[in-house]
Amino acid sequence: MPLNPQNPVSDITYLSRPRHDWTRDEAAAIHNAPFNDLIFAAQSVHRRRHDANTVQKAQLLSVKTGGCPEDCGYCSQSAFHETGLKASKLTPAAEVLAAAQRAKAGGATRFCMGAAWRGLKDRDLPAVCEMISGVKALGMETCVTLGMLEDGQAEKLKAAGLDFYNHNLDTSPEFYGEIITTRTYADRLDTLAKVRAAGIHVCCGGILGMGEGEADRIGLLVELANLTPHPESVPINHLVAVPGTKTASAQPLDGLDFVRAIATARIMMPESVVRLSAGREGMSRELQALCFLAGAGSIFVGEELLTTPNPDHAEDAALFAALGLSPARAETTA
Repeated sequence: MPLNPQNPVSDITYLSRPRHDWTRDEAAAIHNAPFNDLIFAAQSVHRRRHDANTVQKAQLLSVKTGGCPEDCGYCSQSAFHETGLKASKLTPAAEVLAAAQRAKAGGATRFCMGAAWRGLKDRDLPAVCEMISGVKALGMETCVTLGMLEDGQAEKLKAAGLDFYNHNLDTSPEFYGEIITTRTYADRLDTLAKVRAAGIHVCCGGILGMGEGEADRIGLLVELANLTPHPESVPINHLVAVPGTKTASAQPLDGLDFVRAIATARIMMPESVVRLSAGREGMSRELQALCFLAGAGSIFVGEELLTTPNPDHAEDAALFAALGLSPARAETTA
């Protein structure tokens, strides 16, 4: 059934059915629909699959910071960039679990652990598995982002209790080479395939505002929505421009364009949790509210996301109260 060219977001029943054969023209028609129609459609799709007034809180901890041999143009942890960030060794598991306990006490139901590696080395696997098992024992969802995976590693992470593996596509295939040269788009897809084959949920999204065009944002969403199955978790990040990185001088993305991307992701991947991720520190309460209206169902909490700032708990509590939002309980997030 094709989209109605006069009103591509008119048939909510049709749009609520997961598809994996999106074309860029179809995605562009949704993305560029009249704003009120787009937001109404996205919220309607959201309510069919999700609780519109519940938002999951997740917390992200850098367990190995800096010194990464990748040249990702947005990242303060790349060894290619002079950002003043010092490299550290892998954090002891006991410290990670203490941080997870604090996150749980603060209302987070998912705990994510990130390491600035090109890929997970077998020598670090036992320590990472200990972290995963410990966080799982706390009754929290577990998520890691460790770079590329070799054969057999995903299965060991799964056995340790890993729920989600984050590995973003970042941007469209066409713009990708402007941001990263040390690994390919195919490398990223290969790691996602390993994660999926091991029975781990996929967390995969991208970063907006790196200097890409609208066609690139649409291209990213098409790549994500044509993965089979869809990623269970789709983080949409707004670039936090870090001095010393390649994207430090990127023109800030218009807030309404960011909301359009959230809404389009919500419609194209109706069962996924769309996550309002990095960049909230620079957003007004009104812009964040529009993102929730457009279908975002999760945020990161805590004062830092890896190495970039994030709103503090008091700000988020006030925002939730103003909007009548409730944090998801652990037993409702799977």
